[in-house]
Amino acid sequence: MNGKYVAGFIVIAAAIAGIAMYWKLQESTHYTPASFQKGAEIELTLIESGQPEPILVDQIEGIAAEASPLGYRACFHTPLSQAMLTETYKVYEKPTPLIAPSWFGCFDADAIGEALEKGEAIAFLSKANVSPVAPTKPAAPEIDRVVAVFPDGRAYAWHQLSPEAEQ
Repeated sequence: MNGKYVAGFIVIAAAIAGIAMYWKLQESTHYTPASFQKGAEIELTLIESGQPEPILVDQIEGIAAEASPLGYRACFHTPLSQAMLTETYKVYEKPTPLIAPSWFGCFDADAIGEALEKGEAIAFLSKANVSPVAPTKPAAPEIDRVVAVFPDGRAYAWHQLSPEAEQ
């Protein structure tokens, strides 16, 4: 009878330890708050010059992964209209929002992707070639920062492989 209790305790302790290790190693360890001060603002690339410039934003929060340049996510609000943005900045052709960690609740990649497909949100090139996937390899694919803007001003940013890298 005592053996059942000991075995049950071991199984429960192992399950709790496994969940804790998963959470620590997969969900939270590799992310840090993203910085948005001068020089690290949210930018969009101008149609005319092809150069990124900072845009007006507020209510911003973001994360960046230490282990991968694809781990960047941000949620914010912009007072700029979609009409003004499409006349001034480059629209991004194949936006694919990547899933954020479960604890970063403001970023819902599935909902953003669905809104982009339906035309409810518009994606813009924030900055091309933000970071190479493997900086030690010269032929490594490049990473683009993409921003999706909704009609009400809600906006989301993420990193994804550039269309050239996916070919």
